[in-house]
Amino acid sequence: MGELKGVEIQITGMAESHWQDVSRIYGQGIATGLATFESQVPTRESFFGGKIPALSLVAVDLEGHVLGWAAAAPVSARPAYRGVIEHSIYVDPNSAGQGIGRALMEELIGKAAAQGYWMLQSAIIAQNEASRNLHVKLGFREVGFRERIAQVAAGPLAGQWMDTCLYELRL
Repeated sequence: MGELKGVEIQITGMAESHWQDVSRIYGQGIATGLATFESQVPTRESFFGGKIPALSLVAVDLEGHVLGWAAAAPVSARPAYRGVIEHSIYVDPNSAGQGIGRALMEELIGKAAAQGYWMLQSAIIAQNEASRNLHVKLGFREVGFRERIAQVAAGPLAGQWMDTCLYELRL
């Protein structure tokens, strides 16, 4: 257990038993219109089927409640890209600003490096300043900008064309 801004948490591997909280937090991200272009939370099977199990993490409090999660997936099945992964990170809005996102990212970075991955990347909606700032603080660099790449599918920004910024970290 580690303590972040008065909240004691543990970072642990994501299990199917965490799905209810993971999906709730994912849904909260969808509702903002700034976390993803998805319109609904995927099924548990679809979510877990596309992620690298050893790089699927949750931050839990002393009672076992999930406060945030991080996960990664391969960017391609082609052998040349076997070391490149794309990650996602979501924090419950009620736990935002407490260092949970940073703790999850630091653990993800360490585990990815230990497993031989050489590049972490993420496409972040340009207006998601909190995520962009976190990535920069952790050493990611902005390497691309995609203008009007997709329309927001849900939340208060539904229907609006958004830009994304591509961030990467060489491990």
